[in-house]
Amino acid sequence: MATRKVIITCAVTGSIHTPSMSPHLPVTPEQIADQAIEAAEAGAAILHLHARDPKDGRPAFDPTTYRQFLPRIHAATDAVINITTGGAVTMTLDQRLAGALDVSAEMASCNMGSMNFAIFPILEKMKTFEHDWEQVYIEGTRSAIFRNTFADIEQIFERLGRAHGTRFEFECYEVGHLYNLKHFVDRGLVTGPIFLQFVLGVLGGIGADPENLVHMKHIADKLFGERYQWSVLGAGRHQMPLVTQAALMGGNVRVGLEDSLMSGPGRLATSNAEQVRTIRGVLEALGMAIATPDEARQMLGLKGRDKIRLG
Repeated sequence: MATRKVIITCAVTGSIHTPSMSPHLPVTPEQIADQAIEAAEAGAAILHLHARDPKDGRPAFDPTTYRQFLPRIHAATDAVINITTGGAVTMTLDQRLAGALDVSAEMASCNMGSMNFAIFPILEKMKTFEHDWEQVYIEGTRSAIFRNTFADIEQIFERLGRAHGTRFEFECYEVGHLYNLKHFVDRGLVTGPIFLQFVLGVLGGIGADPENLVHMKHIADKLFGERYQWSVLGAGRHQMPLVTQAALMGGNVRVGLEDSLMSGPGRLATSNAEQVRTIRGVLEALGMAIATPDEARQMLGLKGRDKIRLG
């Protein structure tokens, strides 16, 4: 019996955590490139990437910012470059799409429904801030809505998927998002292989309970049969337990400082690669093999790294 291949995705920086939360969070183009390359060398087949303003670390969308680190990552590794279309709750859809459209991304995230996406409880623990924008940004999630309407999603499919051959990491924060995706499958706007990313533990979405992961997988089986690949994102302290559970259930895994700043109880991760090495050790101890970038491309039906505009 062949050893099962598991795709490791590494979400390098995101738009949730702020510089004051960890000195190891990459925010400059050099830091993002360094940590992304190191994560790929550690075994990440997919690099999920956001941009940040190099001056103060706030979420950024300008393609010129992305181009300060994407070419270097592309030249140094054959990992799949997966660019966010979620961006940040403060961005318009055009802003969220700008980076992926500019490079004709091989892969991009696609959030499957509008939701409350709240991180304001973090303020109960934070006493000081490196930058003025951080406290305002975090508190703003108390009243913000992460907008992903059906019309928005249709635009993503048309402008990025159809026009550029980009395939998607479908981020599903609750069970209803799976039904939203099934709607687009039924309309023929999404074809396989489908790559689901179950997101558990974000306030506003489904909780980070093992039972919820089993339920999400059950509904995905009901809706999509065997026509999909799947992975799990566990927010914060739930990261390693949930992704290990996912691997045992036949899924793929996602780690990275976007999802959790920790490498254990009370211990900050010093890099994205540290988390990749940890989950790789778990997977290999369980008798699983780590998928290479080219194996991930084949599993997910991607167009290939030579088809993006970074050469």
